[in-house]
Amino acid sequence: MVRDRQRAEIILLRLEGVSVAEIAVRLETTAKRVSMWSKRFETRGLTGLEEAAGRGRKPSIPAKKIDRIVTEVTRPPRGCTRWSVRSMGRHAGVSHSTVQRIWSKNDLKPHVTRTFKLSNDTEFEKKFWDVIGLYLDPPANALVLCCDEKSQCQALERSQPGLPLGPGHPRTMTLDYLEGKLITRTEQHHTHVEWLRFLRQIDRETPKGLELLLIADNYATHKHPKVKAWLAKRPRFNMHFTPTSSSWLNMVERFLPI
Repeated sequence: MVRDRQRAEIILLRLEGVSVAEIAVRLETTAKRVSMWSKRFETRGLTGLEEAAGRGRKPSIPAKKIDRIVTEVTRPPRGCTRWSVRSMGRHAGVSHSTVQRIWSKNDLKPHVTRTFKLSNDTEFEKKFWDVIGLYLDPPANALVLCCDEKSQCQALERSQPGLPLGPGHPRTMTLDYLEGKLITRTEQHHTHVEWLRFLRQIDRETPKGLELLLIADNYATHKHPKVKAWLAKRPRFNMHFTPTSSSWLNMVERFLPI
């Protein structure tokens, strides 16, 4: 702020031995003002340069009105799903721009709607702790694999040096997932046939002596009778399913050291 800078310049010049009158001329202020801030610094140090409490422009909106605008934002009028800045303005007796300013300052956005879905899985807690437990404390001599299908995308293994930026093409680079390995497969369809092919690939690319703990969602292809029959003949495969309607567990998985 201009005032803070001027006070600092006053103190610095006084410390250099410049007279009060000369400082007033240099900074285009009054000798009285220079003397006042010099004395406040001498007696109170840096805190003496702060603005005294109660100074400045008084708030034009009473605190009770501000509190009403903030606290009642979650209680819309009967027949309405939410407040608008204009309806709240009429309700609180202020302008709609004042409502907008107060809501913005308090990060209130009644016009923004987010949805969520609660899982109705009767074994929700059991499955939840089963999956999280595998990530946090996997069994010895076992390999925990998170299996998920990504539809409508092309998965490319970037093993080549980065390509330079060009017209219409962004710069590319090779990614290293913490020096880990991804077992991937690209298919044209998404049925139990493709899922079985992927399971066979996992069987080939993992050490035979390891128990495999596969975490997957409840997609029908994962529970097809032919898939179950194939798994029954291979006891080292153990399926662990996330609770239904719990795709948000994918976000949890990203924060765990898997």
